[in-house]
Amino acid sequence: MHIVIMGCGRVGAALSRTLENQGHTVAIIDRDPTAFRRLGSGFGGRRVTGVGFDQDTLRDAGIEDAGAFAAVSSGDNSNIIAARVAREMFGVQNVAARIYDPRRAEVYQRLGIPTVATVRWTADQMLRRLLPAGAEPLWLDPTGGVQLAEVHVSPEWFGHAAARLEAEAGVRIAFITRLGEAILPDPQAVLQEGDLVHVMMRSQQVGEVEAVFDRGPDEAGEHQR
Repeated sequence: MHIVIMGCGRVGAALSRTLENQGHTVAIIDRDPTAFRRLGSGFGGRRVTGVGFDQDTLRDAGIEDAGAFAAVSSGDNSNIIAARVAREMFGVQNVAARIYDPRRAEVYQRLGIPTVATVRWTADQMLRRLLPAGAEPLWLDPTGGVQLAEVHVSPEWFGHAAARLEAEAGVRIAFITRLGEAILPDPQAVLQEGDLVHVMMRSQQVGEVEAVFDRGPDEAGEHQR
């Protein structure tokens, strides 16, 4: 699809290159033409100098044919205005805005504008790495009955088969993040130090799953018996 991005900072430039590498066409908007240097010479998308919430600028970027719009400039107000213009004036369905103020993010989320609260997300992720415990929900189905969550794994499980952890916890391991890359575990997959384990489970079993993941396999096996 064609995607329009407002803001050619580090996030906007990285997002643009990633989307282009995935086969999408990209137009990126920034009021400072020197910002486009971050894209590198290999970027083949459109560079549009202007204000990201200006309708003529958005048209120059191809907003009328866009399937998605991302506002990732350094200004909260600019991002949310641009996101609303893209959705309400041009009918773009897939819209997201980066917001630094988490209180604002909650308000805009209730207004139907998907937001990424940068400060809160970063703080949550740092806490997750500093104090890894329990389950961190990543997705809930509309009924709330099933969720995808990252669950902290006790070091006692390292060196054991992922399939054994699945069986003892009664969950499905959706994927494992290892050295920054997501992998789909096969039946022979063995858990390694540093693995981040993401599981699909029923929401009502979160407490039980956390307990099994937190115990070593021997204790879990004894508990099962």
